[in-house]
Amino acid sequence: MAQTPQRSSRPGGAVTPLDLAALEAALDHRFVDLGLLTRALTHASYVNEHPPQVSQDGLAFVGDAALGLVIAQRLLARAPDAPAGVLTPARAAVVSGTNLARWAAALGLGELVRLGRGEDQTGGRARESILATTLEAVLGVIYLEGGLDAVRRAIDGLVPETT
Repeated sequence: MAQTPQRSSRPGGAVTPLDLAALEAALDHRFVDLGLLTRALTHASYVNEHPPQVSQDGLAFVGDAALGLVIAQRLLARAPDAPAGVLTPARAAVVSGTNLARWAAALGLGELVRLGRGEDQTGGRARESILATTLEAVLGVIYLEGGLDAVRRAIDGLVPETT
């Protein structure tokens, strides 16, 4: 897994140039549209408190699909004769919420996600579902900006090659 440089100290949810550089290095992707990245880092609880912001949900939908496809291709390449009944649960295991949350935490996404006050105060930055969705949303941005090859590079840095 790629190592991220040390982050600056700042209030949660504020992306500094150092944070951005660390995220870009870890994901092997230079973000073009910082507004889109900000959206990927915006949880629905933040949107509820700060209308008319838009949440990460749509981007997470796209990122989930891109991630699933890249992992499916990787699994099929390793076991080209395996039936779907073997490949499908293997893919599900790799892209589980637990794994996504672990990778998101390693990237420091919990520190970067914009949360509503209540969600933030009740441990949302470490919540598996929030971390997993935030990573999917960031992967959605990477897909929209760079296509599947960019997502593949990002995943190569996150997901151990043995999966």
